[in-house]
Amino acid sequence: MVRDGPAGRVAGGVSGEAQRASRTPRPSPTRRPSRARYLPIAEHGLIGDLHTVALVGTDGTIDWYCCPHFDSPSVFAAILDADRGGLFRISPDCEGWSSKQLYLPDTNILITRFLMPDGVGELQDFMPPPRTGEAAHRHRMIRRVVAVRGQMSFVVDVAPRFDYARARHEVAPTPHGALFRSPDLALSLSTRCPLEIVGGGDVRTRIALRAGETATFVLDRVEPGGTRTPYSDADIDAEFDATVSFWRRWLRRSRYSGRWRETVHRSALTLKLLTYEPTGAIVAAPTTSLPEELGGARNWDYRYTWMRDAAFSLYALLRLGFTEEADAFMGWLEGRFRYTADRESGPLQIMYGIDGREDLPEEELPHLEGYMGSAPVRIGNRAATQLQLDIYGELMDSVYLGNKYGTPLYHDGWMGLTRNLEWLMDHWDQPDEGIWETRGGRRDYTYSRLMSWVAVERAIRIARQRGLPADLPRWMTVRDSIYHQIMERGWHPARRAFVQHYDTDVLDASLLLMPLCKLVAPTDPRWVSTLDAITAELVSDSLVYRYNVEASPDGLTGKEATFSMCSFWWVEALARAGRLDEARLAFEKMLTYANHVGLYSEEIGPTGEQLGNFPQAFTHLALISAAYNLDRRLG
Repeated sequence: MVRDGPAGRVAGGVSGEAQRASRTPRPSPTRRPSRARYLPIAEHGLIGDLHTVALVGTDGTIDWYCCPHFDSPSVFAAILDADRGGLFRISPDCEGWSSKQLYLPDTNILITRFLMPDGVGELQDFMPPPRTGEAAHRHRMIRRVVAVRGQMSFVVDVAPRFDYARARHEVAPTPHGALFRSPDLALSLSTRCPLEIVGGGDVRTRIALRAGETATFVLDRVEPGGTRTPYSDADIDAEFDATVSFWRRWLRRSRYSGRWRETVHRSALTLKLLTYEPTGAIVAAPTTSLPEELGGARNWDYRYTWMRDAAFSLYALLRLGFTEEADAFMGWLEGRFRYTADRESGPLQIMYGIDGREDLPEEELPHLEGYMGSAPVRIGNRAATQLQLDIYGELMDSVYLGNKYGTPLYHDGWMGLTRNLEWLMDHWDQPDEGIWETRGGRRDYTYSRLMSWVAVERAIRIARQRGLPADLPRWMTVRDSIYHQIMERGWHPARRAFVQHYDTDVLDASLLLMPLCKLVAPTDPRWVSTLDAITAELVSDSLVYRYNVEASPDGLTGKEATFSMCSFWWVEALARAGRLDEARLAFEKMLTYANHVGLYSEEIGPTGEQLGNFPQAFTHLALISAAYNLDRRLG
């Protein structure tokens, strides 16, 4: 039940006439009164519906949401510009409050608890996932405020800024809320609370609740000419229960029961949130341009699917028992096998859109200031056109895992795959941009040679296991040539370590994958001395740097933070080398760098702050792999 709002408002609708938005981006309502303009990146939880996600701050503000898909233009982007980006805020209308955030156990329903001078309230945020047999997914965001104890007031601001705050929009009253309409997208806000227009195109309300009372706000995508019927309390209860059931039913399929069950399952739930259900693709992260360095320019769009993530995704999903998701992702990958001979960067791209599209033009948005002034804000990703030879190894390793533990590879897929493999065997011995997508020119990266070896070696395994057609003598000759070149040119005798690229003595954390990929034994003296060198030079209290930027310029300005996924690679390398006490302590330390609900961004800064796009799928994949293998070795 919602108590009466302030006088002068129209219950169930927007007061006054519909108003048209101006042609220039409008500032959003006052941002986080008495608090910082930007929350720390880590002060967010994640909700989603397997099509897109929203970031929910610990103050009850949604400041990142793209609709209807992960890579659609943003509706709320205050995390990239506190004044112009747009937001959906539900926060206490008082001073002296604090908040805590948690997930409803074994679900992706986020609960933000507000501790206020006169009571305790909860904000329940969730997005119902697609229903079986549903003709078209509805894209609903449900926000329910519950008074737990005492009495309290909340302020609600809904201030969309469509198309990254570039598009005009209109707001009009409806019998049950308001309708926001831009040239390309319309959203309906349904509520029984009285609303008023503020700022020309936003709506606001203040609500007062006593213990046991609730207020609900539902944001729906509306097709052209469509309408939305009001939601009853029974409707919201049913949606809540169905969403709880969906997530718990999904998680029950997990086979993991080791020491870090809750942590691993939260990572699995996060990976599921980052999955685009129509195609099975997993986005690298659901955000763009969250900086690797505050005030710096290393700000990239990660709302796409990287080929190299595929092997790690399939490994993690299959280890946990999620074969349906692995099969769906494998189906998406097979769609990328088609051979394109005339592309300078090779037949495969390093990344694709979640729908498989190849064209991802990079663009800067100068009208947005960037997170805490970290400009430029970018959409699209120019790195899609780079030559990165390692992706062939990651693709073939994915196919090998899927063929072994999931759905067998079919004839058409094998023929397409071998055409790509033949291209690699003709081109593996050339410089490329490497795994870190540097913009400082091509080099002979050791990691690229490592994964080229993986590509040929896994293809040989598949052909032998299945009796598939293959030019095995040639393949074996190429495989061995790559192996010998790595051992001769990737190994630096003076440093007693494998190095980042030929003709350098710089170390690189990507080489932590050498024993994981089985090029070297985890106790090989060459590898052990490499591990020791990386530990001494690139590791700081379990945090691992990718490489030394000063010693190996990458064509970009700014400094490097530590990469969370590299830390979990290091943990797994230690475990495989038999250094279990060291590995376990490092793993436990890394768990302390997660945010309050178990999520990791791409990087960890000098004082433990999370940086970069958030949350990052690769980090959660590496966590699952490290936990699984460390747990197995601990017995």
